[in-house]
Amino acid sequence: MNKKILVTGATGYKGTVLVPKLLAKGYQVIAIDTQWFGNFLPQHENLTVIKSDVRFTNDIDLENIDSIIHLASIANDPCGDLDPKLTWEVSALATMQLADKAKRHGIKQFIYASSGSVYGVKDEEQVTEDLSLEPISEYNKTKMVAERVLLSYADDMAVQIVRPATVCGLSPRMRLDVSVNMLTMQALKNGKITVFGGAQVRPNIHIDDITNLYIYMLENPEKTSGVFNAGFENISIMDIAKMVQQKIDCEIEVTPSNDPRCYRINSDKLLATGFKPNKSVATAIDEIIHAYQQGKLTDEDRYYNLKWMQREVL
Repeated sequence: MNKKILVTGATGYKGTVLVPKLLAKGYQVIAIDTQWFGNFLPQHENLTVIKSDVRFTNDIDLENIDSIIHLASIANDPCGDLDPKLTWEVSALATMQLADKAKRHGIKQFIYASSGSVYGVKDEEQVTEDLSLEPISEYNKTKMVAERVLLSYADDMAVQIVRPATVCGLSPRMRLDVSVNMLTMQALKNGKITVFGGAQVRPNIHIDDITNLYIYMLENPEKTSGVFNAGFENISIMDIAKMVQQKIDCEIEVTPSNDPRCYRINSDKLLATGFKPNKSVATAIDEIIHAYQQGKLTDEDRYYNLKWMQREVL
């Protein structure tokens, strides 16, 4: 291999699962992250971890980099709304500056982690890549703008944009503020799940599948240039709660929700390239239960982005 991959946001929830997979395949990895939530990456001779902020693009060395996987952003709606200026600087402006620098250095491949929530609230049963983008939050808006900026570089390099569903499953840098993980932890810890609303349907993807997808895109740029949805199970929040309840004895309490987002993403375009998911929401629930019962997963503040950012970052 000997290809050198720059991964931004590399010590985050997805990055911490992705980077060891890249190393196992023989890639050299340069990992950049502010490390606001810590660094859980293993030490490895082919891994260089740099504690840095993607906003300082001048400090990012792109010499001999073959491809960029750009995961860094202020993740999720509540965190994006905490400090909109920071969100725009990190998630949109830094993406533009990194893309421009990549072009100047002759880098031929740029893989970008956008979000399935850029579509906003849609009435369509199947949300495909050609529907209009009507983002609601600062987080979604920055993703949309970053996508548009990156696509303007499509003549200079392979631009590959992923719009993932909500990710679930275990990571050494765990997140317990995403629906499947959160509901499972509530059941394990409290014997009770609180569901806000419950009828909202959301798409889901297992963390192993989304990280495998980034590697698939890395290795198949000719098949995966452009924009791709990535979500394989469209399930209501209530149905996720019932899936958890089947595995853990717990009660479900329903309270009103002020979050109207309800959408189903269609990933037929991605499946047509030959990519196949291997895991499911049920797998994620099982893995979280097992890790908790083995004492390998605990309920910590640093696993909740909003709580941690309010306390430690801003």
